[in-house]
Amino acid sequence: MLLLYILPNLFYKYHFSSTSHQALPLPSLSPHTNTNTHFLCSVLVATSSVLFYPQFFSDLPMAVSGFEGFEKRLELRFFNDSITNTNPIGLRLIDFESLDQVLNEVQCTVVSAVANHSFDAYVLSESSLFVYPTKIIIKTCGTTQLLKSIRPLIHLARNVNLTLRACRYSRGSFIFPNSQPFPYTSFEDEVVIVEESLPKSLRYRKASVMTPSNSNPSRAWHVFTASADVEPDESLVVVEVCMTELDRVNARSFFRRKGDEGNSDSAGKEMTRLSGIDMINANAFICDFAFDPCGYSMNGVDGDRYSTIHVTPEDGFSYASFECGLSLYDGGQGDIAEVLARAIDVFRPGCVSIATTYNGEDYDHEVTKRVERVLAKKLGLKCRSRLMDEFPGSGTVVYQSFTPRRK
Repeated sequence: MLLLYILPNLFYKYHFSSTSHQALPLPSLSPHTNTNTHFLCSVLVATSSVLFYPQFFSDLPMAVSGFEGFEKRLELRFFNDSITNTNPIGLRLIDFESLDQVLNEVQCTVVSAVANHSFDAYVLSESSLFVYPTKIIIKTCGTTQLLKSIRPLIHLARNVNLTLRACRYSRGSFIFPNSQPFPYTSFEDEVVIVEESLPKSLRYRKASVMTPSNSNPSRAWHVFTASADVEPDESLVVVEVCMTELDRVNARSFFRRKGDEGNSDSAGKEMTRLSGIDMINANAFICDFAFDPCGYSMNGVDGDRYSTIHVTPEDGFSYASFECGLSLYDGGQGDIAEVLARAIDVFRPGCVSIATTYNGEDYDHEVTKRVERVLAKKLGLKCRSRLMDEFPGSGTVVYQSFTPRRK
């Protein structure tokens, strides 16, 4: 059993294995010496010994009608020629205090984390942060200021001798767009801020709003990319799923039960088990967190592959997201379709959108069609639209929208 003790003004990272555990000061991140060891930390934000849901303790202006579930996502990739014997872990060498300062600018904080030999995964009060040797992924929901992280992250990378190679910023359409602060009320303004934050060396740039012809702009997918090279630099497929109108019965799994107030560790594990999230990828180590009175986040770690889920279960503005990085050739092209079917089935949503980014791997139309066939057969979801766009140096994005056949 892993016991987590949170002391005032002090973060701890907990090292545990099947036989032992010990506490280490979080700022001295050192999960890189044992490939068979996971590290877990839990940081609770408390006021008068009561744990609050982020929308209640945040100083951010919140949507008057509900919490904004749709995330903003930023991915920064760096050249790997600086990964040497003197610094084999690259960006993971950045100390926790520096990352925490960046997150303060974004207006979120770390609530739990896990790491293995490949990357560090942080659950945030508003979504997630992943740090690889040459890549950072950060996605935040609510009214967070994600784009304020670009300049300081590039600066921190420069301090460990890494140079930016590519940037991708993406998001869906907000449920409460009028509650967003500047520049997030306009994608054009967001693009201006991103471009001003990037070095001129990233000269291959493109912005696109992918809007299905049979839908209104509220179903659009927004993407901006910038790259120093015209060819993509990694062979990975990234799948981002956004779900609204969650099944009310399924959504109940993400409300805290009476009696578990203040125990986010056990409540998170119970939500993971009751909802079936633990069966999406049985091989993944799950770092989960339950918010109070409701809401859920998790990061999954499976070798060098990540996955993440975030849930806002309140009726009227319910939302869930699922994201993972994988390869088409890990175990056959059916992997993507089967993983998506298991993830979506957890929530049984009324509306689903899937953005699939083919980075270094060529777009495979058969994979896209198989996803549509599997979701139709297993979940009764009909593909209402399919769009594709190419981004120089950043691959191909396929954007699909689904609703149940009855609609």
